[in-house]
Amino acid sequence: MNKKNGLIFGYVLDGKGGGTEVDWDGVKPWTPEKGTLWVHLDYTAEEVQQWLEAESSLSEISRDLLTEKDTRPRFVSSKEGLFLILRVVNCNPGADPEDMVALRMCFNENRIITMRQRRVMALDDIHRAIESGNGPGGPSDFLATVNERIGDRMGDVVTQADDRMDELEDTVLTAESHALRPMLADLRRRCISLRRYIAPQRDVLSRLVSERIAWISDKDKLRLREVAERTARFVEDIDSARDRAAITQEELNNRLSEQMNKAMYLLSIVAAIFLPLGLISGLLGINVGGIPGAEYHLAFYSVALFMLLIALVLVLLFKRLKWL
Repeated sequence: MNKKNGLIFGYVLDGKGGGTEVDWDGVKPWTPEKGTLWVHLDYTAEEVQQWLEAESSLSEISRDLLTEKDTRPRFVSSKEGLFLILRVVNCNPGADPEDMVALRMCFNENRIITMRQRRVMALDDIHRAIESGNGPGGPSDFLATVNERIGDRMGDVVTQADDRMDELEDTVLTAESHALRPMLADLRRRCISLRRYIAPQRDVLSRLVSERIAWISDKDKLRLREVAERTARFVEDIDSARDRAAITQEELNNRLSEQMNKAMYLLSIVAAIFLPLGLISGLLGINVGGIPGAEYHLAFYSVALFMLLIALVLVLLFKRLKWL
């Protein structure tokens, strides 16, 4: 299939898990009697824009809903069909999973339109399943399947974040703080980015399950309900990982503060010991006459011994006061 013209995948489903692949020449003359049509499009392509305006039979409001740039998960049911916008973890090579990809979908009893700009692995899975004869049989099955595929990959990313948090908690008492702090900050950023879209997606799926749509079978509603519950658990796991990261960050900061206090305390003790010794050495170092012992050949050793005794007395005093 030539993806340069905006048509990524095109199939007429046979209702048994397989389908016949079609290009634009097969899409344009399609009628519901031929079977369920699935077209997967790149909405940025000019050919796709022309098809939407001239041959999709969608209203301008519906077309704008499918092609708007800044999207959040949402769900709209109208006479034209079911419009569902979801966010999918970015599993493309070299991409950050939390840089979530927007997937726009339009369903009715006989036609499925999916649109994206960046590659969506969940739809690639469905494409391969249709090729092998194990794909969805119709719109209801397709809706449940694509949400399950999205949930599977989302679960992998959330589990990785949770496992990463476990590792950081285990190493917080042994690793250097300067190495752990950016790791914790990165994990918290990832959790915040994931939650930004997964939380509203949970609400969208919950609404979808409770919506009365004739062509969605009871079996597929149960599948969608399970996906909605899984998504709710993902949000709870993300919140838990984020809170654990915040607590670990506080513990790390407290540990760093404690280390600094100990260092300052030690410096204060050293300064307290050498303060009287510095006073004595400074007093003996003044350049005036009358310094005791100036003519005595053991005067230096006597003063050094005297200062050492003072230092020992101060150390014993600090220990008695439990400062050391």
